[in-house]
Amino acid sequence: MFKAWMTFAFDAARLGAETQSVIALRMMRLAQGGSGAQREAQLMLTEKNLAFAEAMGTLAVGGSLQKVMRRYRSHVRANRSRLTR
Repeated sequence: MFKAWMTFAFDAARLGAETQSVIALRMMRLAQGGSGAQREAQLMLTEKNLAFAEAMGTLAVGGSLQKVMRRYRSHVRANRSRLTR
């Protein structure tokens, strides 16, 4: 059980670090203004709602919190890749 908690804590810490980098990239995109900033703001709102619905759906059918976190990290990595192009 200790190993499971440590794995979860490590994954949560990595998610936090990755999320901070995406937030910084998004803030730079928003600060540029224009249509790109407007698209990014709209995308953020859409993504947040979809991620929440996906997480709740996973948990509702008996999925684990670790599965939700792994999936959310994949979304964060995709955003980082998209924003660094």
